[in-house]
Amino acid sequence: MTTSESTTTPRIEVENVQKRFGTVEALSDVTMELKDNEVLGLVGDNGAGKSTLIKTLVGIHQPDAGEIRFNGEPVTIDGPKDARRLGIATVYQDLALVDELSVAENMFLGRAPVKKLAGIVPMVDRETMNEESERILRERLNINLNPDTPTEYLSGGERQAVAIGRALVTDPDIVLLDEPTSALSKAAVEHVENLVEQLQENGHTVIIVDHNLEEIISMTDRIAVLFQGRVVDTLETDRVTRDDIVSMMVSGQSIDAPDDVDEQQVNQESVTDSTNSSTA
Repeated sequence: MTTSESTTTPRIEVENVQKRFGTVEALSDVTMELKDNEVLGLVGDNGAGKSTLIKTLVGIHQPDAGEIRFNGEPVTIDGPKDARRLGIATVYQDLALVDELSVAENMFLGRAPVKKLAGIVPMVDRETMNEESERILRERLNINLNPDTPTEYLSGGERQAVAIGRALVTDPDIVLLDEPTSALSKAAVEHVENLVEQLQENGHTVIIVDHNLEEIISMTDRIAVLFQGRVVDTLETDRVTRDDIVSMMVSGQSIDAPDDVDEQQVNQESVTDSTNSSTA
């Protein structure tokens, strides 16, 4: 994936955010930023804080300390409605699709357009709903699906497209994808990768949470590694390997840390040698 150009002000900035659940510190002084029109991967072992961070960004959890800024302005996100108002949409792992409903009905679930029959009786405007569903899928995700198709007949990749399409109904700037390739076939994974590419090409900024490191490397511009509630480092994807990421996930140390330590040791040895020479 080609790294996108960023504006001076990041889309989202998280600074020193902390979150505790009783005695458990789920997030510890988390600081990171999401650049405009980039795809950022979020990785870490179970319990690293990925889900808590995402839920904090969409208002399900409130931070105990720290600040979240959106387009440079401090914000308080009191719930998912606030997140949507700010232009943040989330596609969760379970997709939450209703198999018995059509593609269009799932995309507009809970917010179907309404028209009045004879100017009096309100009813769902299915024509508009179908047209908008087809347009969003075609223009924003480059996928052609019959909006009347029952969702139960769709492939895994097509179901993911419908879930992402539903998120795009509100025209968000930022799309959060939680484990978008979980339990999908290889063909469906490639389909999702194309969907992410289409999102970026259409100007969206994307955060992806994923356990599959090969897939996260193929889809992202940068990768943030979490360890025990803190961000170990955020690096350009083309600068790291899978082994680098695994090392950071396991050790909680940036891949640059050993070099820093070695450099400090060399500097210290130089100072010691200089002192000994002066003494002599």
